[in-house]
Amino acid sequence: MSTPMRDTRFIHLPLYIRGKVRDVYDLGDQLLIVVTDRISAFDVVFNELIPDKGVVLNSISAFWFDLTRDIIANHVLSTDPRSYPCGLDQYADRLDGRSMLVRKIKMLPVECIVRGYLEGSALKEYRQSGTIGGMPMPSGLRQADRLPEPLFTPSTKAESGHDQNISFAQLCGILGEDLAAEIRTKSLALYRMAARYAESRGIILADTKFEFGQADEREDGQLILGDEIFTPDSSRFWDLADYEPGRAQKSFDKQYLREWLETLNWDKNSPPPTLPDEVISRTAAKYRDAYFRLTGKILP
Repeated sequence: MSTPMRDTRFIHLPLYIRGKVRDVYDLGDQLLIVVTDRISAFDVVFNELIPDKGVVLNSISAFWFDLTRDIIANHVLSTDPRSYPCGLDQYADRLDGRSMLVRKIKMLPVECIVRGYLEGSALKEYRQSGTIGGMPMPSGLRQADRLPEPLFTPSTKAESGHDQNISFAQLCGILGEDLAAEIRTKSLALYRMAARYAESRGIILADTKFEFGQADEREDGQLILGDEIFTPDSSRFWDLADYEPGRAQKSFDKQYLREWLETLNWDKNSPPPTLPDEVISRTAAKYRDAYFRLTGKILP
């Protein structure tokens, strides 16, 4: 088990952004991404840490980035802190497993969601209007049913609050038709490849989200995959052996935490409730299990 990490204030470099889980540092034309063990739900960051969560998220992303290079280039330069510049190698023990050095790219202002099964906000929309992302769907679909084809359903990337689902036509208005078509094609190709692989490991990839960016225009503005990819925080993973449409599925993400929070009299605003030891340990176990099931490896 790795030493739990709440923050990265031991790194004395310009902070690029501090997110709910990730701390990102500016190294000029490169960025250092460090994944802490913080956890958030309903857009609130909790005080307790989830052991090994940062290592799991970073290691799963690194695994998938390597596996998908034939589909699209990505921003990863190195995951070995002993090779990092700017004296960061002195923190190798603390950064090992939970960090990556990446290219600095211009991120697109949208999230690219692909859905293969009926769940979450798609289920809510379907029950209200019979559509998903504004697209008509067959009648009679149940919760967690497999969709006839994977669907690309983009959303805006909100600075605060919740992202807003948008149509493909709206996406074209934001990015232009050519770029919008390219990220739709790449998103669907990534999902289909990962879904096949995950199923071979006994896991259903129900849905996922991607973030793309572009290289400098001097490099022809190449489309590049960034952020994280196919992690329990960006994807909905279900146990294939337990899969049964018509009900909620057993998941390998923080859905367990969300469901526990729904049993409380909490308004989903700060301050967050205290997480009991059982919830922390069970959430940590789900993250570790996802890593093992997907990669076949046990965390060091």
